[in-house]
Amino acid sequence: MKKLTFTSELSWPRKWLSVLRPRHFRSATQMVSKEGETIDFVSPVHTSGKNVETWMTEVENQMLAAVREVIKIGVESYIELDRTEWVLQQPGQVCLNSSQVHWTAEVEEAIGQAALSGYFEKLSDQLMGLVRLVRGDISKLQRMSIGALIVIDVHAKDTVEKMAKDNITDVFSFEWISQLRYYWEMDDRNSENLWVRMVQTPFPYGYEYLGNSFRLVITPLTDMCYMTLMGAQSLNLGGAPAGPAGTGKTETTKDLAKALAKQCLGRPWKRLSVML
Repeated sequence: MKKLTFTSELSWPRKWLSVLRPRHFRSATQMVSKEGETIDFVSPVHTSGKNVETWMTEVENQMLAAVREVIKIGVESYIELDRTEWVLQQPGQVCLNSSQVHWTAEVEEAIGQAALSGYFEKLSDQLMGLVRLVRGDISKLQRMSIGALIVIDVHAKDTVEKMAKDNITDVFSFEWISQLRYYWEMDDRNSENLWVRMVQTPFPYGYEYLGNSFRLVITPLTDMCYMTLMGAQSLNLGGAPAGPAGTGKTETTKDLAKALAKQCLGRPWKRLSVML
């Protein structure tokens, strides 16, 4: 989140760069990413007469609620619209996660019906539809969303192609469960939430607002790093990627944090911390 939008006593919308001292502004109504994307809060955060620690905690809670709400809307509306039309209507973060929820469900259905080859053709058509769309007359924000989605879709298509060639017929096969999979399902509190799974590691989606950011190109080595870090997390352990400079250790860790919607803090030549 880059900025908050505050409203004054006269309800004039105004973007306030420094959110620590709203002064004459009574409520925060939406969050604004550094790319200029906006998401409305489910309920306004009233700041008048409150300490900054109090209302900033409320801002964080509203951020989580707002991201969860737009993802829920995205998951439900995905099947109601043509995909190229749906992409243009959703925030960037929703495009990626809602699409991956349906990709996970569709792959498991295709595996059960021994129809991975046919599903691969569908993914190829979807990818070409996005390529044609990104070459058209769209806004900068929409172009960024589609660019990130194309990166994810290419990996999704390659994964399905490999499983089709390997004749995968079981949803519990390692070739499938070793992928980063997204599920929109009921949790222990009987509430619908987004869960991310890899092998036997379930992870609740963090709902951190990431804005409209690019994603890292996924390679087999990237998947291996994801799997190792996710497995370590499930055992309450940490990870320390090692290797020559410039090979993508930091960026891979940061991209996994994006995939899980968790805050990731890092400085050059310092340790990288992911808030789990």
